[in-house]
Amino acid sequence: MTQTAAASPDRLSAWCGGVLAVIFALAAPAGWLGPLAFAPLAALAGLLMLRTLSLEEQDRPAGIAIITVLLWAVSSSIWSPFAPDGLGESTAAKLLAETVLFTAVVTGARRAAAGGGVGHLRVFAWSSVILGLVLLGEGLTGAAGYRALRDVLHDPIRPDLGIKNVAQGLFGLTLFAPAAILAAARYGGGVWLGLPILAGIIWPSLAFGYDATLLALGVGGVSGLIAWIWPRWGPRLIAGVVATLFLTAPALVWGARSIGLWRKLEAVLPLSWSERMGYWRHAADWISDHPARGWGLDASRAFGPGIVLHPHDAPLQIWLELGLIGAVGAAVFWVAVIAGLGRRARDPAAATAVATAAIYLTFGAFSFGVWQEWWLALGALAAAACVCLLRAPLRRPTPAATSRSTVAVFTE
Repeated sequence: MTQTAAASPDRLSAWCGGVLAVIFALAAPAGWLGPLAFAPLAALAGLLMLRTLSLEEQDRPAGIAIITVLLWAVSSSIWSPFAPDGLGESTAAKLLAETVLFTAVVTGARRAAAGGGVGHLRVFAWSSVILGLVLLGEGLTGAAGYRALRDVLHDPIRPDLGIKNVAQGLFGLTLFAPAAILAAARYGGGVWLGLPILAGIIWPSLAFGYDATLLALGVGGVSGLIAWIWPRWGPRLIAGVVATLFLTAPALVWGARSIGLWRKLEAVLPLSWSERMGYWRHAADWISDHPARGWGLDASRAFGPGIVLHPHDAPLQIWLELGLIGAVGAAVFWVAVIAGLGRRARDPAAATAVATAAIYLTFGAFSFGVWQEWWLALGALAAAACVCLLRAPLRRPTPAATSRSTVAVFTE
């Protein structure tokens, strides 16, 4: 009985490491061919690691915040002006499932790290390198590889749409970059492997005109550097800035408009940014109607043409749909996550996790809807990689005995 109990955790850790290795390996083709695939990939990973679902003591603040926002979001569907066509289109139903499955991805990563294996991190590093090289090639050729594949599949695509589809992979690669570079430095072959990852972000971003990825990479780099230089207070400072932005987002828009700055910026910025500012302006107007409870989950979809799908800003979308209650819950969650990465001594893994959170928040502030399942899935996979780095050994341990697990090759 004792031997069985002792062996079980090892098998579960190896299983989780194997699941993550497969999912991380599939991240490269998903990032190139269609980022929407990250949603089913993360859901499958969570389902396969559902047994690990549990909360530790340090998880409670973030966990309470998630549950509060989830329950309020689902409840707000009652008064939302947007009505989904069916259960399959219901954001409330999706959020309930995603919360369980995507949390299991993170707890599964925690269990994989507990086994001492690092093979899944090695796969993660090399998968990111491959995606970086592919996107670099697409940036140099105008997405010729992607368009050629579509031609072979008898599904040709216009050059501009091909570039747009390929460029979506930049968001995933940028989000993965900090953890992938550290994983490469520790377990994948050397820090030099970060060069194709960075090149695969920077050149295609310049070639395709995607400045949001460059902005996010810069914000992530600065945030990670702050957390590295001041390991104890840096994450707390960043968490405070994030909380302030979530709690004051509508007031910032109202203030800029009241002094005439908003109109001046909207007139001189490039079209893509002026359109975003138009969404934010309309969102702030509608937030003032129901600032406490919000308009309800997915209400953003009902405010066209002033807002197309969502406000393209996470704090404003949460304010618009979930009101002050949702904004406070989101602020508490991010403070718990980022401030919890504070350390007494410098820790590259903690700084990497801060950088990853900063990149995710930057994209959320300019590009994606809060509830988009593929984006939430990417966040879960990036968080899983960070958890593995935070808990994995600095060097590959020498196992005392050969594991009989069929997936041990991925975790040793």
